Amino acid sequence: MATINKRLFLTGASGLLGRAIYKKFVNEGWTVYGTAYSRVAAGLHKLDLTDDSEVKKAIVQFKPSFLIHCAAQRFPDKVDLDPEGAAKLNIDTTRCLAQVAGSIQVPLLYISTDYVFDGKSPPYAVDAVPSPLNLYGKTKLDGEKVTLDVGKGNLVLRVPVLYGPVEYLAESAVTVLLNSLLQTDKQCKISDCELRRPSHVDDIADICLQMAVKRLEDENICGIFHWCGKEVFTKYGMLVQMAHTFHLPYDSHVTPDSSTPSATTTPRPYDTTLDTSRLEQLGIGHHTPFSVGIKSALQSWVR
Repeated sequence: MATINKRLFLTGASGLLGRAIYKKFVNEGWTVYGTAYSRVAAGLHKLDLTDDSEVKKAIVQFKPSFLIHCAAQRFPDKVDLDPEGAAKLNIDTTRCLAQVAGSIQVPLLYISTDYVFDGKSPPYAVDAVPSPLNLYGKTKLDGEKVTLDVGKGNLVLRVPVLYGPVEYLAESAVTVLLNSLLQTDKQCKISDCELRRPSHVDDIADICLQMAVKRLEDENICGIFHWCGKEVFTKYGMLVQMAHTFHLPYDSHVTPDSSTPSATTTPRPYDTTLDTSRLEQLGIGHHTPFSVGIKSALQSWVR
């Protein structure tokens, strides 16, 4: 088997998932050009992804063998507040990256979301027809389309809500729940309605590595892939698991809210369970039990 050229160009390398991917590939002996914009940590390169000429220059000079596009506006409420900015990052930047990758004949892996589905008829196969409920899901779906339209050999990986070691608790919709647990003097309601299958970012990073290696060995490995955690929780269920993990009280100040969200909030799908069989048939997959993953992710936040 020919040795693959291990050079990764990674956008969003300072983000929640990007940090895990960067670390995983570096640990596996890859040379990684990680880009960041507002949080440029050591080893990363500051790059404005909305500046097409700078993006093209950086990629062409680095000569990658594989690209992963992690950078996105991934908070649905923020997408609603700045639809233009979200479209730039989630669609236009993706198009530019796919075009540059195509021009140097290098595959692109685009990280997408389970929010491309309306959550009404899970589990969703890779060829299920998307029907996003909110603008975030729509922009990510448009990003998928340009990824696959520009380069037939490109890949899309749809993932669920992610968690892992965070720089601030609100960096993940999962870890932010710890705030409600710790603020015992504040009564709060936590949604006990929509079902989620959280995935640890280290699992997704491992899957991205396996996909990159397989794609570089076999150009037929392309198109859409799904991954999600094996356990199902509501937000309240995740909070209860955190409480048990860290022996924290919750009964007296946290109430489960089983009502459907009001029409004034950004709509979210009910159950977006993804069918992961296409990856599993390739021997690709990784699941960290939630109790284990959440303990390692939040240990330093619990005194």
